[in-house]
Amino acid sequence: MTQAVYLGQADSITECGPGLRFDLMAGGDKASGFVVRYHGKLYAYLNRCQHVPIELDWEAGQFFESGKRFIMCSTHGAIYQPESGQCAGGPCRGGRLRQLQIQEQDGAVYWLPDDYCRPAPAAGGV
Repeated sequence: MTQAVYLGQADSITECGPGLRFDLMAGGDKASGFVVRYHGKLYAYLNRCQHVPIELDWEAGQFFESGKRFIMCSTHGAIYQPESGQCAGGPCRGGRLRQLQIQEQDGAVYWLPDDYCRPAPAAGGV
């Protein structure tokens, strides 16, 4: 079983503010994940739109649309519910963001990798 991966301090992730991005491998490909805070709770997803498999953020860590109600794909405007990752409108057509399992412990956020989303190799690693 893969060890929990430390991502950062929970209080650095503000309500509907910039998300905490981190590198990972998704199905063997380089990718990223992110953690956001919505209604006081932390949520984590694979940073990949369900319309076209591209990163969502319009600027590094910026995932929320201007009204701060939805996570939005910067390229085509697909919007997702922050608490479930379910498509709420746009070209994602009923898709859902891939949720990543996280836990908050002693003020820190940890990611629990699974069989599909694994830690990225260390810099200089194979």
